[in-house]
Amino acid sequence: MRVLGINCLNHDAAMAVVDGTDILWAAHSERYSKIKNDPNLNSDIVKEAFSYGPFDKIVYYEKPFLKKYRQFSAGQYNLAFDYKELPWHYLKQFDIKIDEYISHHESHAAGGYYTSPFKECNVLVIDSIGEWETITIWHNMKKIKSWKYPYSLGLLYSAVTDRIGLKANEEEYITMGMSAYGKELIDMRSLLFKNNHRGIRNSFVGWDNMDLAYSVQKLYETELLRLVEMCTSVNIVLMGGCALNCVANSKIQNKNLWIMPNPGDSGSSLGCIAASLKHKLNWKNPFLGHNIEGDYPIEDIIKELETNKMCGVAIGKAEFGPRALGNRSLLADPRGDDIKDKVNAIKKRQMFRPFAPAILEEDAHLYFKFPPLVKKSPYMQFTAECLYPKEFPAIIHIDGSSRVQTVSEDDNLGFYNLLKRWKEKTGCPMLLNTSLNIKGQPIVNDRIDAYAFQNKYNIKVF
Repeated sequence: MRVLGINCLNHDAAMAVVDGTDILWAAHSERYSKIKNDPNLNSDIVKEAFSYGPFDKIVYYEKPFLKKYRQFSAGQYNLAFDYKELPWHYLKQFDIKIDEYISHHESHAAGGYYTSPFKECNVLVIDSIGEWETITIWHNMKKIKSWKYPYSLGLLYSAVTDRIGLKANEEEYITMGMSAYGKELIDMRSLLFKNNHRGIRNSFVGWDNMDLAYSVQKLYETELLRLVEMCTSVNIVLMGGCALNCVANSKIQNKNLWIMPNPGDSGSSLGCIAASLKHKLNWKNPFLGHNIEGDYPIEDIIKELETNKMCGVAIGKAEFGPRALGNRSLLADPRGDDIKDKVNAIKKRQMFRPFAPAILEEDAHLYFKFPPLVKKSPYMQFTAECLYPKEFPAIIHIDGSSRVQTVSEDDNLGFYNLLKRWKEKTGCPMLLNTSLNIKGQPIVNDRIDAYAFQNKYNIKVF
């Protein structure tokens, strides 16, 4: 059975296609529209999705009427909402008719469980909110416990993100990075029970933004570990937008973890298909999006890195998820004292922010101290202590940690061979790896995007 899955009209719209157990394609709408975090679909992504058709079924990632009722109850709008906001009406413009609606948290849970290596496990879903649910715990795909709105770890984290001047539902990862600079702990627990959809902009007047970030991060870590303790299985699948918090993920010990590389709402375009099919999917890697034909340009990249210390690469299928993992990456030599500032300036990011190292899997534990049960980290889902921080200043955060990407032949053969060749020539087993985009803009998708990036920023892209 060939199935199309859709997430739209919220944030970061996406589409996915599965045939039986094979994931054929999955992509973010923003990469086609060039609008960051785009909630809408567009003709280009729909056209590419339908190139994998025809479909036996079309599935949607949540239940619209339950969501609208909750939004009304939360005071987000009055009863006179626009009928065109409902997905079956909205999708008429693309000649798409939905056959099945899956609840929000079930889409998250299924996306994680059916792509995981586990036969038996607990699935823990933590996000801002689905229709009404904000946290759910499952045994395999049987829900055993749930928490409902307004109690929400994700909503509070987003409210604090907004309070410190960042963009909610997009820049929570910057709040996480800022937390390492905070010192004074503020008690925010009581806010978990309030309607944080309304924001907290008038709260904590006079408090330092770094301390606010530190406080919400520590609260999330504490609550995450409490939820993990409720899970009886040694195997845990972690899903929902909060699963992108790699600092908190690294606090989990004595559990085997699987986090689908796109655990947030856009990943639910795949998750709703999995929930409908109710069987394991053949997960190979997250390279599921738009394909740029060609061989991985290893020698060209090496030469450019030796000459100018950084370059871009846009080749093969785009990553499905928020993190570039070698196919849409801006790469740099991590050893220079000035590299971090140069790359931050190019990407127009806050200067305090570090970058991730991509390292050969076989060398990773020689350079980084990982959490106890983390043997590899191919999707940048954990932080690890760098054992030689003075040698690689571009990839070290203020607390001495790095968000590491381990790379094996099975993960990405082209990127693996590049790192292996780079090590042979320089003795360095890693490269700085960040997404090929500018802050506030989507990751490069196609060859036209790559040329535009190269011409605008004078950074060679292969």
